[in-house]
Amino acid sequence: MRIAYSPCPNDTFVFHAWSHGLVPGAPAVDVTFADIDITNGLAERAAAASRETGERDSAGEGTDSGTGTVSGSDPRLGPLLDHDVLKVSYAVLPWILDAYALLPCGGALGRGCGPLVLTAAPGRAGGLRGKRVAVPSERSTAYLLFRLWAAAEVPGGVGEIVVMPFHEIMPAVRDGAVDAGLVIHEARFTYRDYGLHCLADMGEHWENTTGLPIPLGAIVAKRSLGDRRLRELADAVRTSVRMAWDDPEASRPYVLEHAQEMDPAVADQHIGLYVNEFTADLGEAGYAAVRGLLTRAAAEGLVPPLGPHALAFPDGA
Repeated sequence: MRIAYSPCPNDTFVFHAWSHGLVPGAPAVDVTFADIDITNGLAERAAAASRETGERDSAGEGTDSGTGTVSGSDPRLGPLLDHDVLKVSYAVLPWILDAYALLPCGGALGRGCGPLVLTAAPGRAGGLRGKRVAVPSERSTAYLLFRLWAAAEVPGGVGEIVVMPFHEIMPAVRDGAVDAGLVIHEARFTYRDYGLHCLADMGEHWENTTGLPIPLGAIVAKRSLGDRRLRELADAVRTSVRMAWDDPEASRPYVLEHAQEMDPAVADQHIGLYVNEFTADLGEAGYAAVRGLLTRAAAEGLVPPLGPHALAFPDGA
């Protein structure tokens, strides 16, 4: 099975056992590491290609390849084409759920773990009106939460949105290249090292207004694999998560190898925050959070509306 996920500590912790062949009965995997913006784009293009192929087949026109393989304008997608399992943002689901099924485990969803809006000096939300804001992806859940927050808290709206890799955002805010930055992951623990200030916590706003946990990253798999294989994949992910919890030290070299320059203590905080009960099983609260986010976003015209059974998984989860 071909799988793509990020090199962030929560993903490498979750998938360590499976990627190293330690999960009994699980299929072997070929892993590609990619930033969430890349996998979001891949999933969206792959879903679009699948729809196009289906439309051609329905019209009796045929297709050159018949595979639904993506040919995209983004050169970063080249080595990632045609993966079976992907880590994506929950925000991208409305564009891909016809081709991918949401696995009920393995993702990042929780409380007190939302994205932050950072500025170089203390301020108020209203001060962002017309300002330049850096974000990690316009298809990210972080950006969707930001849009919902800004609609309520920034009269007149923010100004230019600049997409950049998340590790470049804090230096850009510090150096004045942008007026504010929307950050994710370990930036929650390190932004003070850059002399920055937290203007607002998107997760706090979401939890206060909905009472629901914060949906961030999801694991999806191709529907074309079939219901039986999808259930096997979900079982493999759940087992990999539980094995990581049972023996955290086993995954530590793998986590730190891909965390690059990250302080080991920060990596531990990262895992503690983003790998939780929802990672093992979304459960009713998790599904309610996902539906709540995407329903509210659709009402604001930010994403297409979900179909009634779009989030359903073959085992009835």
